[in-house]
Amino acid sequence: MLKIFSFASGRLPLKMQNRKQHKEQNKQHAIERRALRVERNVKHSVKRNLTRKNSGVLGVSVMLEGLMAKLKSFLFAWMFPCIIFCVWLVIAHFEWIPSQILPAPSLVASTFTDLWASGELQGHIGISLQRVMSGFGVGALTGLLLGTAMGLSPTLKDYVYPIFKLYSQVPMLGWLPLLIMLVGIDEALKIILISKGAFVPVTLNTYKGLQGVPSIYIEVARVYRFTKWQLLKKVVFPSALPPIWMGLRHGLTHAWLALVAVELLASSEGLGFLMVYGRQLYQLDVVLVAVVIVGGIGLIFDKLLSVAETYLLRWRHDAF
Repeated sequence: MLKIFSFASGRLPLKMQNRKQHKEQNKQHAIERRALRVERNVKHSVKRNLTRKNSGVLGVSVMLEGLMAKLKSFLFAWMFPCIIFCVWLVIAHFEWIPSQILPAPSLVASTFTDLWASGELQGHIGISLQRVMSGFGVGALTGLLLGTAMGLSPTLKDYVYPIFKLYSQVPMLGWLPLLIMLVGIDEALKIILISKGAFVPVTLNTYKGLQGVPSIYIEVARVYRFTKWQLLKKVVFPSALPPIWMGLRHGLTHAWLALVAVELLASSEGLGFLMVYGRQLYQLDVVLVAVVIVGGIGLIFDKLLSVAETYLLRWRHDAF
């Protein structure tokens, strides 16, 4: 009777009213959740765009800081040479020192142009480069072999290392009288002395690099059951490569210095001979040209090896 009366009176039963209210509430909650989701997505996209912009700005700022640091280091590196050159210009202009002792930069530049135009300078440079490459090749190869042997064989190291240390303590020019008696003053003397200059630093750095491989690397390789060849190829030599390469850089520098010293003492060709020739004729402009060429070639050698080191050791990361 109540149900019939409710329908007849146009009112719904209580349960149906509750269901209708729940449906409306669910729809309202769904709309609110959808609105919250849209709002959250909008906030997330805005935040992501801001993060990208900030990261881009941060990357640009970091790049600018790096460029400024490189520019600052470049300016500091060349500041002192520029000061010396300016002092040289002032002294030459006011003739505070006679031109026979300190020629003007313009005279040095003119002498360089004349020597280059005549082809004489290229000939001396070519001979010196040929000598240093030959001597450095011999010294670096023997140094790598001996350093590797001492680094991998403790028994060989015990026998050879004391003799090597004794040999390395004798200056290069200390071997000159003995070598002149044995091989004369021809090219063999120059190659031997230049190779000695490269041999010592390459051997020492190779030996120290192999000895300095962390023991934990060896233990991990043994856990993975590496063979001896895999251990050397994947663990030992990659770990020792930075000091070995540093030894090669020092070896080339010492070989270049040894070349100039040998050509100053016993040579009739090369940049060292050009210095001696200019000094004997009291042409200090020729001497300064040879000095600038020697310094420039040495700097180029070091920069080339630095670029090669950066490429070969690009897998390294800075600790900080």
